[in-house]
Amino acid sequence: MKPIATPDHLARVRYEIRGPLARRAYEIERQGHEVIKLNIGNPALFGFHMPDALRDAVAEHLPQSDGYCHQKGIVQAREAVAADMAARGVAGVDVDDVFMGNGVSELILMTLEALLRPGDEVLLPAPDYPLWTAAVALTGATPVYYACPESRGFVPDPDELDRLVTPRCRAIVMINPNNPTGAVYPASVVRAIARVAERHELVLFSDEIYDRILYDGAAHEPAARHCTETLCATFGGLSKVYRACGLRTGWVVFSGRRGPAAKYLQAVELLASLRLCANVPGQWAVAPALARDQGIAALTSPDGRLGRQRAAVLEGVGRSRHLRVVAPSGALYAFVASHTPGFDDERFAMDLLERERVLVVPGSSFNIDDRTYFRVTLLPDPDTMAEVFVRIERLLDG
Repeated sequence: MKPIATPDHLARVRYEIRGPLARRAYEIERQGHEVIKLNIGNPALFGFHMPDALRDAVAEHLPQSDGYCHQKGIVQAREAVAADMAARGVAGVDVDDVFMGNGVSELILMTLEALLRPGDEVLLPAPDYPLWTAAVALTGATPVYYACPESRGFVPDPDELDRLVTPRCRAIVMINPNNPTGAVYPASVVRAIARVAERHELVLFSDEIYDRILYDGAAHEPAARHCTETLCATFGGLSKVYRACGLRTGWVVFSGRRGPAAKYLQAVELLASLRLCANVPGQWAVAPALARDQGIAALTSPDGRLGRQRAAVLEGVGRSRHLRVVAPSGALYAFVASHTPGFDDERFAMDLLERERVLVVPGSSFNIDDRTYFRVTLLPDPDTMAEVFVRIERLLDG
C-alpha cells in the first residue's frame, strides 16, 4: 500500500503541548519512571476538583440527559451565561446569542470555519495558544501575528496591530488573560483593540477562558463591554476557573452588531447542528458554576493554593543564574526565559525530560521565532515546583 499523504495545510498545525515530548514522557513513564508534567493546564492531575455544586448538578440531571438537546445548548445553561455577561457590563445579550460547545476548543474551530476562506487573514497574538493558529490554517486562511513582547510585559501595542490590517483581514483574536504568558491586558489596551476591530469592521474573537484566574489585584476587562459596533465573540467555559476540564463544557457569546452578521451566525448554527449538540450532562453544571465565585478567589489569593504555587515559580526563577520571568498576572502558566548563551528551547525541553524527568513546553511552539522561552504550569504544589527549578538549574549548570 502506498503511504497515505496528508494535506499541505496541516504543515501549519502544531500542538507541542501534547506532541513528541509528551509522547516521549509517556514512554518514560511506561518504563517505570516518574515524570513531573508541567505541559498542560489540567487541574485534576494535581488534585484540584470541581466544586461540589457542579458535580451535584450533573448527577441530579442525569435522568434528563439521555437525549440530544438544542444545537445551541440547553436553555438553562445559555440563560446563565447571558446573565453573567449582563452582570459584567455587556448589554443586550440574550439566550439566543449563546452557543454551548464541547469545550472552547470545538467552538474555536467552528466559529473560524464558518467565517474564513482560503486567502483570508486573521490577526493573532505572538505568542499565541496554538489551537488558534491551527484553526485558522485548517480553513486555508493565513495567520498574521501581532507582537506581544516581554519588553512590554507580553501586552500588545494596538497601533502596531492596526498597521497589520489589510483588505484580506477578517478577524482579530485576543487571548486575555493570556496563555502562555499569563499577561492580563489593561482596560485601555482592550478598548483600543476593540476600536481597531470596529474601525475595520472585523470580527473580534476574545478568548477569556481564564477570566477569573487573576493574581496581585489584576483586573480582567471583558472585550464585549467595549466592542459594540462590530461583531464580538467571547469564549468561556468550565475547564479552568471551575476546574472541570473533563466535562468538556464551553460557550461562545455573540454581542455587538449581530444584524450584519446574520448569515455568519446562521453558518455557525449550521455547524453546531451538524455535530448535533454539545455534551448534555456537563451543561447542567453551568448555572451553579456562574451563580457564585466557586472558590477561585480563595485559590488565587496570595495564601491560596494557586497563589502560593505562583510564588514558588517566581522564587525558583529568582534563585536561578540562568532564568528570568515576567510575573504572570492571570491564567495558569509562566513563560520563562533563559539568558544562557546558546539556549535552544526544543533541545532544552528534551534534555530536561530525558535527564531530569520534567516535562515543559518549548516557547517556540506558541508560534514565535524566539527560542529562549519555555512554558510551565502553575499547578504543582510549592514543594514540587521548588524541586522542578532545582532540576532545571542542575541541567543548565551542566
